[in-house]
Amino acid sequence: MIIVPEKEIAGLVTRADAYDAIEQVFASMSKGAAYNFPVIREAIGHADALYGFKSGFDRDGLALGLKSGGYWPGNEKKGLTNHQSTVFLFDADTGKCRAIVGGNLLTALRTAAASSVSINHLARKDAKILGMIGAGHQSAFQLRAAVEQRDFEKIIGWNYHPEMLPRLAEVAEELGLPFEAVSLEQMGANADVIISITSAFAPSLMDAHVTPGTHIACMGTDTKGKQEVEATLLARATVFTDEVAQSVTIGEAQHAIADGLIKQSNINEIGAVINGTHAGRSSDDEITLFDGTGVGLQDLAVASSIVDLAIEKGVAVEVDF
Repeated sequence: MIIVPEKEIAGLVTRADAYDAIEQVFASMSKGAAYNFPVIREAIGHADALYGFKSGFDRDGLALGLKSGGYWPGNEKKGLTNHQSTVFLFDADTGKCRAIVGGNLLTALRTAAASSVSINHLARKDAKILGMIGAGHQSAFQLRAAVEQRDFEKIIGWNYHPEMLPRLAEVAEELGLPFEAVSLEQMGANADVIISITSAFAPSLMDAHVTPGTHIACMGTDTKGKQEVEATLLARATVFTDEVAQSVTIGEAQHAIADGLIKQSNINEIGAVINGTHAGRSSDDEITLFDGTGVGLQDLAVASSIVDLAIEKGVAVEVDF
Protein backbone atom coordinates (compact mmCIF):
# COMPACT_ATOMS: atom_id res chain seq x y z
CA MET A 1 0.00 0.00 0.00
CA ILE A 2 1.16 3.52 -0.80
CA ILE A 3 0.97 6.49 1.56
CA VAL A 4 1.28 10.04 0.26
CA PRO A 5 1.54 12.35 3.29
CA GLU A 6 -0.11 15.76 3.32
CA LYS A 7 3.31 17.48 3.37
CA GLU A 8 4.16 16.01 -0.07
CA ILE A 9 1.01 17.08 -1.92
CA ALA A 10 2.08 20.66 -2.75
CA GLY A 11 5.23 19.44 -4.46
CA LEU A 12 3.41 16.86 -6.56
CA VAL A 13 0.19 18.15 -8.08
CA THR A 14 -0.21 21.33 -10.13
CA ARG A 15 -3.38 23.29 -10.88
CA ALA A 16 -3.17 21.89 -14.42
CA ASP A 17 -3.06 18.33 -13.04
CA ALA A 18 -6.11 19.02 -10.88
CA TYR A 19 -7.98 20.66 -13.77
CA ASP A 20 -7.35 17.68 -16.08
CA ALA A 21 -8.46 15.18 -13.42
CA ILE A 22 -11.67 17.08 -12.65
CA GLU A 23 -12.60 17.67 -16.28
CA GLN A 24 -12.11 13.98 -17.03
CA VAL A 25 -14.21 12.75 -14.13
CA PHE A 26 -17.05 15.21 -14.87
CA ALA A 27 -17.08 13.85 -18.43
CA SER A 28 -17.13 10.26 -17.15
CA MET A 29 -19.99 11.04 -14.76
CA SER A 30 -22.10 12.53 -17.54
CA LYS A 31 -21.72 9.54 -19.83
CA GLY A 32 -22.54 7.14 -16.99
CA ALA A 33 -19.09 5.64 -16.58
CA ALA A 34 -18.57 7.09 -13.10
CA TYR A 35 -20.97 7.48 -10.22
CA ASN A 36 -20.97 8.74 -6.65
CA PHE A 37 -22.31 6.76 -3.73
CA PRO A 38 -24.69 8.38 -1.21
CA VAL A 39 -23.01 11.01 0.96
CA ILE A 40 -22.84 10.62 4.74
CA ARG A 41 -22.46 13.91 6.63
CA GLU A 42 -23.25 14.29 10.32
CA ALA A 43 -22.75 16.64 13.25
CA ILE A 44 -20.89 14.41 15.71
CA GLY A 45 -21.85 16.31 18.86
CA HIS A 46 -18.23 17.07 19.76
CA ALA A 47 -16.05 20.12 19.00
CA ASP A 48 -18.91 21.50 16.85
CA ALA A 49 -17.58 19.25 14.10
CA LEU A 50 -19.22 17.99 10.94
CA TYR A 51 -17.87 14.63 9.77
CA GLY A 52 -18.67 12.43 6.81
CA PHE A 53 -17.77 10.28 3.82
CA LYS A 54 -17.88 10.88 0.07
CA SER A 55 -17.20 7.91 -2.17
CA GLY A 56 -17.65 6.55 -5.67
CA PHE A 57 -16.21 4.63 -8.61
CA ASP A 58 -14.96 5.76 -12.04
CA ARG A 59 -14.85 2.89 -14.54
CA ASP A 60 -12.84 5.00 -16.98
CA GLY A 61 -10.07 5.90 -14.56
CA LEU A 62 -10.63 2.88 -12.26
CA ALA A 63 -10.65 5.23 -9.26
CA LEU A 64 -12.46 3.53 -6.39
CA GLY A 65 -12.52 4.82 -2.84
CA LEU A 66 -13.67 7.44 -0.39
CA LYS A 67 -12.77 10.70 1.27
CA SER A 68 -13.26 10.76 5.02
CA GLY A 69 -13.25 14.03 6.90
CA GLY A 70 -15.11 17.18 7.75
CA TYR A 71 -15.06 20.58 9.36
CA TRP A 72 -13.66 21.39 12.80
CA PRO A 73 -14.32 25.12 13.40
CA GLY A 74 -11.91 25.36 16.33
CA ASN A 75 -8.87 24.09 14.47
CA GLU A 76 -7.55 27.48 13.40
CA LYS A 77 -6.87 28.36 17.04
CA LYS A 78 -4.81 25.18 17.26
CA GLY A 79 -2.77 26.06 14.19
CA LEU A 80 -4.60 23.52 12.04
CA THR A 81 -6.79 23.78 8.95
CA ASN A 82 -10.49 23.74 9.83
CA HIS A 83 -11.20 21.31 6.98
CA GLN A 84 -9.53 17.96 7.65
CA SER A 85 -9.74 14.99 5.31
CA THR A 86 -7.99 11.86 4.05
CA VAL A 87 -8.57 9.94 0.81
CA PHE A 88 -8.51 6.13 0.67
CA LEU A 89 -8.11 4.46 -2.73
CA PHE A 90 -8.82 0.79 -3.42
CA ASP A 91 -7.76 -1.51 -6.25
CA ALA A 92 -10.82 -1.89 -8.48
CA ASP A 93 -9.81 -5.43 -9.48
CA THR A 94 -9.11 -6.87 -6.02
CA GLY A 95 -10.63 -4.51 -3.43
CA LYS A 96 -7.29 -4.18 -1.63
CA CYS A 97 -6.42 -0.79 -0.18
CA ARG A 98 -4.11 0.76 -2.75
CA ALA A 99 -3.28 4.12 -1.20
CA ILE A 100 -3.91 6.65 1.56
CA VAL A 101 -3.53 10.27 0.49
CA GLY A 102 -3.57 13.48 2.53
CA GLY A 103 -6.76 15.30 1.62
CA ASN A 104 -6.53 18.87 2.88
CA LEU A 105 -4.68 20.65 0.06
CA LEU A 106 -6.20 18.17 -2.38
CA THR A 107 -9.70 19.36 -1.41
CA ALA A 108 -8.80 23.00 -1.97
CA LEU A 109 -7.26 22.21 -5.37
CA ARG A 110 -10.13 20.08 -6.61
CA THR A 111 -12.73 22.65 -5.54
CA ALA A 112 -10.88 25.42 -7.36
CA ALA A 113 -10.43 23.18 -10.38
CA ALA A 114 -14.19 22.57 -10.57
CA SER A 115 -15.04 26.28 -10.81
CA SER A 116 -12.14 26.68 -13.25
CA VAL A 117 -13.65 23.97 -15.48
CA SER A 118 -16.98 25.79 -15.39
CA ILE A 119 -15.35 29.09 -16.36
CA ASN A 120 -13.50 27.49 -19.26
CA HIS A 121 -16.64 25.86 -20.66
CA LEU A 122 -19.34 28.42 -19.79
CA ALA A 123 -17.97 31.96 -19.38
CA ARG A 124 -17.95 34.42 -22.26
CA LYS A 125 -14.69 34.33 -24.20
CA ASP A 126 -14.27 38.09 -23.75
CA ALA A 127 -14.67 38.05 -19.95
CA LYS A 128 -12.38 40.71 -18.46
CA ILE A 129 -13.47 41.32 -14.86
CA LEU A 130 -13.48 38.56 -12.25
CA GLY A 131 -15.58 39.01 -9.13
CA MET A 132 -14.90 37.16 -5.87
CA ILE A 133 -17.50 36.80 -3.10
CA GLY A 134 -15.74 35.39 -0.06
CA ALA A 135 -12.19 35.86 1.20
CA GLY A 136 -11.61 32.76 3.27
CA HIS A 137 -8.90 30.11 2.91
CA GLN A 138 -10.38 28.64 -0.28
CA SER A 139 -10.68 32.00 -2.07
CA ALA A 140 -6.97 32.22 -2.92
CA PHE A 141 -7.08 28.82 -4.61
CA GLN A 142 -10.20 29.82 -6.53
CA LEU A 143 -8.62 33.06 -7.72
CA ARG A 144 -5.37 31.50 -8.92
CA ALA A 145 -7.22 28.77 -10.85
CA ALA A 146 -9.80 31.11 -12.39
CA VAL A 147 -7.36 33.57 -13.93
CA GLU A 148 -5.84 30.77 -16.00
CA GLN A 149 -9.08 30.37 -17.96
CA ARG A 150 -9.63 33.89 -19.34
CA ASP A 151 -7.58 37.05 -19.96
CA PHE A 152 -8.90 38.86 -16.91
CA GLU A 153 -7.80 42.47 -16.51
CA LYS A 154 -9.12 43.19 -13.02
CA ILE A 155 -10.27 41.46 -9.83
CA ILE A 156 -13.09 42.87 -7.70
CA GLY A 157 -14.11 41.46 -4.32
CA TRP A 158 -16.70 41.51 -1.55
CA ASN A 159 -16.75 39.72 1.79
CA TYR A 160 -19.05 39.62 4.82
CA HIS A 161 -15.99 40.65 6.83
CA PRO A 162 -14.24 43.39 4.80
CA GLU A 163 -11.12 43.15 6.95
CA MET A 164 -10.36 39.83 5.20
CA LEU A 165 -10.25 41.32 1.69
CA PRO A 166 -6.48 42.00 1.82
CA ARG A 167 -6.04 38.26 1.22
CA LEU A 168 -7.62 38.68 -2.23
CA ALA A 169 -5.68 41.88 -2.86
CA GLU A 170 -2.39 40.10 -2.11
CA VAL A 171 -3.18 37.24 -4.51
CA ALA A 172 -4.27 39.70 -7.20
CA GLU A 173 -0.98 41.58 -6.80
CA GLU A 174 0.91 38.30 -7.03
CA LEU A 175 -0.94 37.66 -10.32
CA GLY A 176 -0.16 41.16 -11.61
CA LEU A 177 -3.81 42.27 -11.61
CA PRO A 178 -5.44 45.30 -9.97
CA PHE A 179 -7.90 44.66 -7.14
CA GLU A 180 -10.84 46.70 -5.91
CA ALA A 181 -13.21 46.13 -3.00
CA VAL A 182 -16.78 46.74 -4.19
CA SER A 183 -20.40 46.57 -3.08
CA LEU A 184 -22.55 43.64 -4.20
CA GLU A 185 -24.39 46.00 -6.54
CA GLN A 186 -21.07 46.93 -8.18
CA MET A 187 -20.08 43.27 -8.25
CA GLY A 188 -23.15 42.29 -10.25
CA ALA A 189 -22.95 45.31 -12.55
CA ASN A 190 -19.27 44.98 -13.45
CA ALA A 191 -18.11 41.36 -13.13
CA ASP A 192 -18.18 39.08 -16.18
CA VAL A 193 -17.47 36.06 -13.99
CA ILE A 194 -18.40 35.77 -10.30
CA ILE A 195 -17.12 33.07 -7.95
CA SER A 196 -18.97 32.77 -4.66
CA ILE A 197 -17.08 30.75 -2.05
CA THR A 198 -18.72 31.26 1.34
CA SER A 199 -20.31 29.09 4.02
CA ALA A 200 -23.42 31.28 4.25
CA PHE A 201 -26.94 30.18 5.12
CA ALA A 202 -28.50 33.28 3.54
CA PRO A 203 -27.98 34.72 0.06
CA SER A 204 -25.61 37.61 -0.52
CA LEU A 205 -25.74 37.94 -4.32
CA MET A 206 -29.28 38.87 -5.33
CA ASP A 207 -31.05 38.37 -8.64
CA ALA A 208 -31.30 42.12 -9.22
CA HIS A 209 -27.53 42.50 -8.86
CA VAL A 210 -26.65 40.29 -11.83
CA THR A 211 -26.49 41.59 -15.40
CA PRO A 212 -26.93 39.56 -18.62
CA GLY A 213 -23.94 37.60 -19.84
CA THR A 214 -22.50 36.84 -16.41
CA HIS A 215 -21.16 33.43 -15.46
CA ILE A 216 -21.51 32.57 -11.76
CA ALA A 217 -19.78 29.70 -9.97
CA CYS A 218 -21.45 28.93 -6.62
CA MET A 219 -18.84 26.86 -4.79
CA GLY A 220 -19.74 27.11 -1.11
CA THR A 221 -23.13 25.40 -0.81
CA ASP A 222 -22.61 21.73 0.03
CA THR A 223 -25.00 21.19 2.94
CA LYS A 224 -28.75 21.37 3.44
CA GLY A 225 -29.69 24.95 4.35
CA LYS A 226 -26.63 26.71 2.95
CA GLN A 227 -27.28 29.41 0.35
CA GLU A 228 -25.09 31.94 -1.49
CA VAL A 229 -27.38 33.50 -4.14
CA GLU A 230 -31.05 34.43 -4.31
CA ALA A 231 -33.15 31.51 -5.52
CA THR A 232 -34.84 33.55 -8.27
CA LEU A 233 -31.43 33.99 -9.91
CA LEU A 234 -31.41 30.28 -10.75
CA ALA A 235 -34.75 30.70 -12.50
CA ARG A 236 -33.22 33.40 -14.73
CA ALA A 237 -29.99 31.53 -15.40
CA THR A 238 -29.10 28.36 -17.27
CA VAL A 239 -28.01 26.09 -14.43
CA PHE A 240 -25.20 23.54 -14.60
CA THR A 241 -23.81 21.32 -11.86
CA ASP A 242 -21.37 18.55 -11.06
CA GLU A 243 -24.12 16.11 -10.00
CA VAL A 244 -27.84 16.82 -10.28
CA ALA A 245 -28.80 14.63 -7.31
CA GLN A 246 -26.58 16.66 -4.98
CA SER A 247 -27.53 19.97 -6.56
CA VAL A 248 -31.21 19.57 -5.69
CA THR A 249 -30.64 18.26 -2.16
CA ILE A 250 -27.55 19.97 -0.71
CA GLY A 251 -26.44 22.37 -3.46
CA GLU A 252 -27.44 25.89 -4.40
CA ALA A 253 -30.42 24.59 -6.40
CA GLN A 254 -32.08 23.16 -3.29
CA HIS A 255 -33.81 26.49 -2.57
CA ALA A 256 -35.05 27.14 -6.11
CA ILE A 257 -36.38 23.58 -6.24
CA ALA A 258 -38.12 23.95 -2.86
CA ASP A 259 -39.71 27.24 -3.95
CA GLY A 260 -40.95 25.71 -7.21
CA LEU A 261 -38.88 28.14 -9.30
CA ILE A 262 -37.11 25.43 -11.29
CA LYS A 263 -37.44 21.70 -11.82
CA GLN A 264 -34.73 19.08 -11.59
CA SER A 265 -34.98 18.73 -15.37
CA ASN A 266 -33.82 22.36 -15.70
CA ILE A 267 -30.40 21.48 -14.23
CA ASN A 268 -27.67 20.37 -16.63
CA GLU A 269 -24.49 18.38 -16.04
CA ILE A 270 -21.26 20.25 -16.72
CA GLY A 271 -19.95 16.93 -18.01
CA ALA A 272 -22.45 17.09 -20.86
CA VAL A 273 -20.86 20.35 -22.01
CA ILE A 274 -17.40 18.79 -21.78
CA ASN A 275 -18.59 15.77 -23.80
CA GLY A 276 -20.30 17.96 -26.40
CA THR A 277 -23.82 16.64 -25.72
CA HIS A 278 -24.91 20.04 -24.39
CA ALA A 279 -24.05 23.26 -26.18
CA GLY A 280 -23.29 25.16 -22.96
CA ARG A 281 -23.57 28.94 -23.30
CA SER A 282 -25.89 29.83 -26.19
CA SER A 283 -25.43 33.61 -26.35
CA ASP A 284 -23.39 36.48 -24.91
CA ASP A 285 -26.46 37.68 -22.98
CA GLU A 286 -27.19 34.36 -21.29
CA ILE A 287 -26.56 34.06 -17.55
CA THR A 288 -24.90 30.74 -16.74
CA LEU A 289 -24.60 29.38 -13.20
CA PHE A 290 -22.50 26.45 -12.03
CA ASP A 291 -23.68 24.80 -8.80
CA GLY A 292 -20.47 23.20 -7.52
CA THR A 293 -21.64 20.89 -4.74
CA GLY A 294 -18.40 18.87 -4.52
CA VAL A 295 -18.54 15.15 -5.24
CA GLY A 296 -16.41 12.30 -3.97
CA LEU A 297 -15.25 11.41 -7.47
CA GLN A 298 -13.42 14.74 -7.65
CA ASP A 299 -11.32 13.75 -4.66
CA LEU A 300 -10.67 10.27 -6.01
CA ALA A 301 -9.63 11.59 -9.43
CA VAL A 302 -7.09 14.05 -8.02
CA ALA A 303 -5.86 11.54 -5.42
CA SER A 304 -5.23 8.96 -8.16
CA SER A 305 -3.22 11.52 -10.09
CA ILE A 306 -1.23 12.33 -6.95
CA VAL A 307 -0.42 8.65 -6.32
CA ASP A 308 0.88 8.25 -9.88
CA LEU A 309 3.02 11.38 -9.50
CA ALA A 310 4.33 10.28 -6.10
CA ILE A 311 5.46 6.95 -7.55
CA GLU A 312 7.02 8.66 -10.56
CA LYS A 313 8.92 11.15 -8.39
CA GLY A 314 9.97 8.63 -5.77
CA VAL A 315 8.25 10.20 -2.79
CA ALA A 316 5.56 7.54 -2.26
CA VAL A 317 5.84 5.68 1.05
CA GLU A 318 5.22 1.95 0.55
CA VAL A 319 4.09 -0.20 3.47
CA ASP A 320 2.87 -3.78 3.86
CA PHE A 321 -0.81 -3.83 4.77
